[in-house]
Amino acid sequence: MGLKEILEHHITDKIWAWAALGPLRLPFSKHLLMMGLAALILLVVFPLVIRSRSSVLAPFRAMIEIIVLFIRDEVLVPNLGHKAGAYLGYFATLFFFILFLNLLGLVPYGATATGNLAVTGGLAFTTFMLINFAGIKEQGPLKYFAHIVPKGVPGWLYPLLFPIELIGLVTKAFALAIRLFANMIAGHIVILAFISFIFIFGSLSAAVGFAVAPVSVGLVLFTLLLELFVAFLQAYVFTFLTAIFTGAAMHPH
Repeated sequence: MGLKEILEHHITDKIWAWAALGPLRLPFSKHLLMMGLAALILLVVFPLVIRSRSSVLAPFRAMIEIIVLFIRDEVLVPNLGHKAGAYLGYFATLFFFILFLNLLGLVPYGATATGNLAVTGGLAFTTFMLINFAGIKEQGPLKYFAHIVPKGVPGWLYPLLFPIELIGLVTKAFALAIRLFANMIAGHIVILAFISFIFIFGSLSAAVGFAVAPVSVGLVLFTLLLELFVAFLQAYVFTFLTAIFTGAAMHPH
């Protein structure tokens, strides 16, 4: 298997079957399976852990509580104010869902669904809908669209700034999708590049290949640890930026 095939195997989605739903044909793929596993963890495993009174699961309950309180106090309250509690469930779900999708990509035979632009695009679309829903709910539809252009702008600039601000609403969500996609796919490419060094130098000489192998393996292990950190970081960044955009839509500027 060449480097191109290895990259495609670990990065691209693989469709195993198609399910017919009336006129629609829905694909069943490994990325869809990863999303199903992440959803299963949130819907089944999390409630069991949270409601359990077992002392063995106490560290996991404490970890979940710490993360949820951090999202509420450090992410939502500064941006959404007293409305933070109403949106806590969505943002906690968003964080853990992205986190588990990222972590499942580090498991052997797993796949990083967030390395698929369609997946990150879907997540960004939910952010786009939330931004507009929260803004309209808080201000009303007329005031919300009236406040898209900042106050104090001369009237003759409105025809120019209004479409620019509308485009900005879309590009905010689009940037979230690209950022998450690029950061999660980059780590896999770097790891495969380091592994390929062994075979590249090994084609010159077996001794050179064996000499390069420890260095390549060390770099791969370092990159895996870095990817573990990035998995948490990107889930936080996506959630944090969503909170900023939502708060800006709720409070006119």
